[in-house]
Amino acid sequence: MSKSHEILTSLKAWRRYGQECLEDSGIEDAAQDAWLLMEYVCNINKSFYYLHMNDDMDEEDALQYQELIHKRASHIPVQHLIGEAWFYGQPYLVNEHVLIPRQDTEVLIEEALSRLIPGMRILDLCTGSGCILLTLIRHASITGVGSDISPEALKVAKQNEKRQRLKGCTWVESNLFEQIGGTFDMITSNPPYIPTEVITGLMEEVRDHEPILALDGHEDGLYFYRKIVDEARQHLKPQGWLCMEIGHDQGEDLTNLLTQSGYSDVEIKKDLAGLSRVAVAKWVP
Repeated sequence: MSKSHEILTSLKAWRRYGQECLEDSGIEDAAQDAWLLMEYVCNINKSFYYLHMNDDMDEEDALQYQELIHKRASHIPVQHLIGEAWFYGQPYLVNEHVLIPRQDTEVLIEEALSRLIPGMRILDLCTGSGCILLTLIRHASITGVGSDISPEALKVAKQNEKRQRLKGCTWVESNLFEQIGGTFDMITSNPPYIPTEVITGLMEEVRDHEPILALDGHEDGLYFYRKIVDEARQHLKPQGWLCMEIGHDQGEDLTNLLTQSGYSDVEIKKDLAGLSRVAVAKWVP
């Protein structure tokens, strides 16, 4: 039965309505997003849903659900609608000022964790929501600095720190290293790496709703890597590590850049899809 003819009263009917609306609008994960919005609006889990899916949805919930479905159908990211995204098993507050955490970045987390020792101090450049630094602090008993050029992004990062009840973070508004002092055992970063001309072809959710500052890697996508690789040498302790997320086609470029800049132990790590995802290197003066 189509959404235009079905009487919308039950949770099941509303969920089907939501999924069909999103499918009609070309949303890739229509079923998942329809559920996530219902879970958010009704404050229920799937166990409750399957036991009560034939019950009527509360009228106010139904109005809110319909409104959010229509917003999602206009390609506003579902994470912005519910104000939250999950990363490495924890929920992070997100909005239009920060990049939505993605599973790909968990490769960076794994590589950093394998090299961190309790008590180390790290720097996370282009920190955004703070998800990289906060995850590493949670799992590695370290301290660190998160920096970002955007004061709005840093507000989100500070909220996430408070929400997760973590300590050991310092937040600095800085254009890369400009306001950064001292040296670190590790520098991590997920910098903007998409070539400018490619941005117009991205999915609407990314192109129109995520911060351009977090996406645009200038002409060839390597602008920020060149600056980070060059300047990190003055901010890494001897034997310190540089760990950066990279684009799937940037492995060779980063290998050459790091090697030519005097780093050792250069490695390109792949994600679950077999694509280049993280560049790792050691600074040995």
